Amino acid sequence: MNVARRMSHPVITVQPDLQITKAHELMAHEKIGQVPVVKNGKLVGIVSKNDILKAYPSSVTSLAVWEIAALLEKIKVKEVMVKTVRTVQEDTLIEDAARIMVDNVISSLPVMRGKELVGIITEADLFNIMLEMMGARQPGVHFSVLIPPQPGQIAKISKAIYDKGGDITSLSTFEGDSSATSMLSVKVNGIEQKTLQKLIKPLVITLLEIGTK
Repeated sequence: MNVARRMSHPVITVQPDLQITKAHELMAHEKIGQVPVVKNGKLVGIVSKNDILKAYPSSVTSLAVWEIAALLEKIKVKEVMVKTVRTVQEDTLIEDAARIMVDNVISSLPVMRGKELVGIITEADLFNIMLEMMGARQPGVHFSVLIPPQPGQIAKISKAIYDKGGDITSLSTFEGDSSATSMLSVKVNGIEQKTLQKLIKPLVITLLEIGTK
């Protein structure tokens, strides 16, 4: 799946000459943590709530309230924004976008179509994708197991569930405890927990957990 399917669009943007107080108000109103900065249709930066808050005077300042307000009114987005912006193209895979965000410790990526800004993908979008993958909003019995990293292991488990009348609503694989194992996380409808536990246990190295969600 590529980022175009999960990005936020149309994307909310600000101009570099906007006052940071106005940008802060916009982000609070829209409930977003960062906005791309655009000038003449071109992406020139990105600004976050944290970038703006760093420009606010310390709580121990000796400035009067009116002096603080006057000071903040003079500060523009272009003075606090990040100017070197990492971006992805709209056909970038979700997992590649997530890797870029983790490796560079950033919480969002503007999404481009060539040189045109068409969206933004954020940590919140990735969390929602994870919820979908794990079936977190779907009822059923969830279990996690360790299996050998060999061909056919997932097919063996899914066939046993199917033959018993169960329906797999989510399935994800993860690294196991060592190179000799992989972890499989599954959610199933149509089979009671006790029955599913007896069915799965002989097919895996270890049943790590099982429960109804």
